[in-house]
Amino acid sequence: MGTHDTTVQRSFRLSRRTLELLDAMAQAAGGSRNSLADRLLGEAIRTETHPLIRFQTGAAGRRQPLLVGTRLYVHQVIATLRASDNDVRAVADYLGIHPRQVQAALAYYADFAEEVDEDAAAARRLEQEERARWERQQQVLA
Repeated sequence: MGTHDTTVQRSFRLSRRTLELLDAMAQAAGGSRNSLADRLLGEAIRTETHPLIRFQTGAAGRRQPLLVGTRLYVHQVIATLRASDNDVRAVADYLGIHPRQVQAALAYYADFAEEVDEDAAAARRLEQEERARWERQQQVLA
């Protein structure tokens, strides 16, 4: 799933129905069957290992891990945890979630820190771009 992964040729047997669904989804998204299968399989494996994590398209079209039942991306929970002296209970209270969910984000981060850090960096860049756009708009209105 990372942006630095190299691909390896493998052969899989898929049911006709799965292949039909995969083709339809790839066509609707305007992408390739292989890239969609890679993304879906990668996300499915990660959610098996981290059942409180799901993936959603976030800022700038990036697929990002978030906590199930919340609108919180893993990078947001980790940033809050770091700003709270790594106090899981304080973060859970502050975010209005269960400490188990904070632990789930931390466990995911432990396995995929580089990707989560890339998500955080992308979110910061988007925030800076949006702030600059807003400031330009304010100048036009002044």
